[in-house]
Amino acid sequence: MAEVVLREVLARSGLAGAVNVESAGTGDWHVGEPMFAEARAELARRGYDGSAHQARQIQPSWLHRYDLVVAMDRANLAALQRMAPDDDSAGRIRLLRTFDPALQPGDRYQGGVPDPFGGEPEDYALAFDLVLAATTGLAEQLAALPGVPAHERT
Repeated sequence: MAEVVLREVLARSGLAGAVNVESAGTGDWHVGEPMFAEARAELARRGYDGSAHQARQIQPSWLHRYDLVVAMDRANLAALQRMAPDDDSAGRIRLLRTFDPALQPGDRYQGGVPDPFGGEPEDYALAFDLVLAATTGLAEQLAALPGVPAHERT
């Protein structure tokens, strides 16, 4: 869900050509499978298309090549940090919601996005809302970086 939302937020911000977005999980449980129907349904309800998504598993060798790696929750954050090949790579791993300007200390989800898998439609709606707020904040921070051409900024 987050990859689809982030791509759209970046496109709306004029940053689609300036940022490469990839999605991969820390586990291999669903590799090769499409996005869960419930997540696709929530995306569709909000005007997004998740039909092209296919699950992959991140490999430790990938971490050194990304400027930023975002994790959805603290368990994924810890798993990514454990697989980081060096301190530099580990330092580029962050929780997605750290980019949400409304995130408050003591957040009930500890800064993560609760996994809606197996939950009710409102769980998917909550995940979407949290992802949208964080990806919007991320896009704003990316747009403000030096080197991002003015025509690609909002």
